[in-house]
Amino acid sequence: MARILIVSNRLPVTVSKSKDKINFSPSSGGLATGMSSFYQNYDCQWIGWPGLVKGKIDEKGTEEIITNLAKLNNYPVFLTQTQIQAYYNGFCNKTIWPLFHSFTQYTVYQNSLWEEYNRVNRIFCDTILSFARPDDIIWIHDYQLMLLPNLLRQKRPDLTIGFFLHIPFPPQEIYRLLPWREKILEGILGADLIGFHTYDYVRNFLDSELRLFGHESNMGYINYQNRILKVDTFPMGIDYERFSSSILNPDTKKEIKKIRDQIGEKKIILSIDRMDYTKGIIQRLEAFEFFLQKNPEYLEKIILIMIVVPSRTLVKQYQELKQQVDELVGEINGKYATIGWSPIRYLFQSISFYELTAL
Repeated sequence: MARILIVSNRLPVTVSKSKDKINFSPSSGGLATGMSSFYQNYDCQWIGWPGLVKGKIDEKGTEEIITNLAKLNNYPVFLTQTQIQAYYNGFCNKTIWPLFHSFTQYTVYQNSLWEEYNRVNRIFCDTILSFARPDDIIWIHDYQLMLLPNLLRQKRPDLTIGFFLHIPFPPQEIYRLLPWREKILEGILGADLIGFHTYDYVRNFLDSELRLFGHESNMGYINYQNRILKVDTFPMGIDYERFSSSILNPDTKKEIKKIRDQIGEKKIILSIDRMDYTKGIIQRLEAFEFFLQKNPEYLEKIILIMIVVPSRTLVKQYQELKQQVDELVGEINGKYATIGWSPIRYLFQSISFYELTAL
């Protein structure tokens, strides 16, 4: 029976080490959360980096990690500190992430980072080829692995390969700034099915493909290297049943009571995001301050609960953004707070699922 091999940069399980003990905990990333219900209901194997740097564990520890992850249908790809620094913190988050979100002022173009991105994609390719069966379906996720579909296609043309990009694909006038634009596009085009969240991203992708390679599309189908591949939109939803049923959970009810005991009947505005310049956190705070200025009757009757999840804390732009957010929250609270009320409750941390549903 065919399995689905889900491939992403990170596994849905994070492995860490404290003293002589190896710990396993759920990953908090959006991909792991969004894919959890699908992953649990189908015959899936998940391949990705477990979060622990290669070299920090001995051979015995490596075997323990592989064995325990196998029980969860997870298979690790081990990466070194150098690879994580150049491939993930470097090319992925200093080149692709800002460029694909049209923040060209933050984009770094560095050949050494590109070479490491190539190298890590090939490591993933070799791992999959050692693991995949002939009838497996390979489902590759996101911008960290855009070369992988074509790498697999070159070595195993018989494989069924899907690719989904969880971030925007930029307009052609932005994408053409990328020195390695042809290689990235060739990598994605190795898939049989290419998915995006919105039609705008599909249109941008097809436009770049037409301008760079000259292939017309017909209803999202492209004839590429004697293959017919499909490009389409597949917006990600949520696990409604999980959220709906959680309301009856005692842990959720406990959290609801705790929140109401602290806040009373004040109206709550809820904001939850990763710390990222693409999320508009500063603009949201400025909008809330503008609301308080224009509607003083809401003072002490409303509260903004802003939960910001730490992200890419070693990247300079993210460090600067956190400082700006911290300062602006302090400024707004200092300006409008009373003895019994502060307009913003700001948490720089992750929260549990039950705390989330209670809010």
